Amino acid sequence: MSVRVNGIAVDTGDWPSDELAAVHELLRQRAQELDLLDEGADEAARSEAIEQLLAREVHVPEPTPEECRRWYDAHPERYRSGELVHARHILFQVTPGTPVPAIRAVAEAMLKELRVQPELFEARAREKSNCPSGAQGGQLGQLQRGASVPEFDKAVFEGSQLGILPGLVNTRYGFHIVAVDQRIPGEPLPFEAVADRVASELRTAAERRALGQYVRVLAGRAELDGVVLEAAASPLVQ
Repeated sequence: MSVRVNGIAVDTGDWPSDELAAVHELLRQRAQELDLLDEGADEAARSEAIEQLLAREVHVPEPTPEECRRWYDAHPERYRSGELVHARHILFQVTPGTPVPAIRAVAEAMLKELRVQPELFEARAREKSNCPSGAQGGQLGQLQRGASVPEFDKAVFEGSQLGILPGLVNTRYGFHIVAVDQRIPGEPLPFEAVADRVASELRTAAERRALGQYVRVLAGRAELDGVVLEAAASPLVQ
């Protein structure tokens, strides 16, 4: 089924999912509605207009010192010096226009195989990984917390499991089969040493929530065909 937003057909071929394509179209239409974007503008102009739109209509609260301290106290494992993991991965890259369901199916089938026969990991990485690390059997070496994209970071640092992780790790680059071979816990850092980092993490989380709510408001006002986006009943902005 084709995707339409307020009667306008959406080209989903360049997006990882129909939902993301629909969200982009919602934002484009809202920017045009507010005279931030001209009809027929190119992709660069659309991206700039959407940035202006979000800056105008999405309010992201600054975390207070008290909120930062509470977060730090509740998540001490996140703030350690010298914390490292030794990890390997196999990347199934997702790029615009690629058939995402088919790529996911191949990755899931290989994950099942490697969970039963982990000794095949190096060979499969050399054969199939879209990451340069595939030439080294998927070896990523020692990773510090914060050195990878957030989704990958969370997968390898949260928890205590060793070996091949039971599920695919989905990041902006695609689907990863990940093996954690060693964990080095490190030493706890005092709050004063990581206060700025805590504030940045809370700000990023607040931005993600605010953007999600804003999109749900737009979806609640829109006529959507061929895609389902969770709608919000009340507006985020007046």
